[in-house]
Amino acid sequence: MITRIALITALLTSTLAIANDSWPEYRGPWSNGHSDSTGLPLKWDEKTNIKWKTPIHGRGWASPVVWGDQVWVTTATKDGLKMSAICVHRDTGKVLFDKVIFTNKTVRPLSNSVNTYASPSPTIEEGRVYVHWGSYGTACIDTKTFKVVWTQRDLPCHHWRGPGSSPYIFEDLLICTYDGADHQYVAALNKNTGKVVWKTPRSTDYKDLDNKGKPKAGGDFRKAYGTPLIFKADGKTQLFSVGAKAAFSYDPRTGKENWTVTFSQHSVAARPLLDKDMMYVNTGYSRPVFMAVKLNDAKGDVTKTHVAWQITKNLPRRGSPVLVDGLIYMIDGAGIATCTDAKTGDNVWTQRVGGKYTSSPVHVDGRVYFFSEEGKTTVIAPGREYKELAVNQLGDGYMACPAVAGKAFFLRSKSHLYRVEK
Repeated sequence: MITRIALITALLTSTLAIANDSWPEYRGPWSNGHSDSTGLPLKWDEKTNIKWKTPIHGRGWASPVVWGDQVWVTTATKDGLKMSAICVHRDTGKVLFDKVIFTNKTVRPLSNSVNTYASPSPTIEEGRVYVHWGSYGTACIDTKTFKVVWTQRDLPCHHWRGPGSSPYIFEDLLICTYDGADHQYVAALNKNTGKVVWKTPRSTDYKDLDNKGKPKAGGDFRKAYGTPLIFKADGKTQLFSVGAKAAFSYDPRTGKENWTVTFSQHSVAARPLLDKDMMYVNTGYSRPVFMAVKLNDAKGDVTKTHVAWQITKNLPRRGSPVLVDGLIYMIDGAGIATCTDAKTGDNVWTQRVGGKYTSSPVHVDGRVYFFSEEGKTTVIAPGREYKELAVNQLGDGYMACPAVAGKAFFLRSKSHLYRVEK
């Protein structure tokens, strides 16, 4: 007879094993860039610690997701007229599935050279992968048969510079974010059918109207590219979602707004970072602010009451932070890495690493890894002094964030997918 303690231990062991061996969404099993995997390589190059290298056609910055023996990414043609999902075998790198999911007669121009039409990352669970290209469409694919289970193309949004928000699984819902120039809302789809369960417009006062009552710059200052996450406070499960000029807590089952915190910036791309009763938020473009928001006893607009601290120097505009033992690590677009005390907001150290950065750092095996747009990976030891452990060069540069599963990195460069392992 299995005792209750033995059963709980078995369940915890099983959950940890799945977390260590999978990377189910953007920023990993805990949405924070952490993995409990061990035995990851410290050094690599094109001839060292590369298990396989698979070309990925098209152009896309979607991060890979890993489940079982599959690794999934999405891509699109440069003109955005064809949008594809790709699955490769985890052990061999062999392409198992490569199919155009959506075709478009026309697409809106990206308006810059940074984004792509395939920047939102997929999310995956046992038996299903959900692929997403913003308002161009969302699809569910059976990972055993590779059949498309459902598609959803009826949620409008002018992303202005292309889609960027990744979908998020909560219970039987797939939560998608649409912050564009014309529409700004969060929607929850039934993950089994793709039908809309709830849809909540942002209640933001954008304060951007011209003297004719129309949004300035065509609504450019209303767009954002945030990916939400779940947290618990005051005994309630809540969804935290960052848009342009405001972040919100919602009831994830109904979409009802709980409370909000406001700021002046737009085009948020970094994912918020949760630590117990505090949420850390990068507010995006213009002059970004990094703020610590208290989560307990939050009601209404908490901007004046719940912002514990904020900083403004050397902040990334796209990459997400990572938190290790009370210290927050970030790297800005110009290659300046910082370490910040999570409790006080005080700067611990600042170091020029060099290069350009869009990808987010990860913490794994007692190290922090930074991945540059030029293909350089700088590895440091976390701590109150900057300590560089290795610098590696591989591929033609990283825009996508890395995935970690088992003892391997799965790195998407601008043209290939790599499995990096000892």
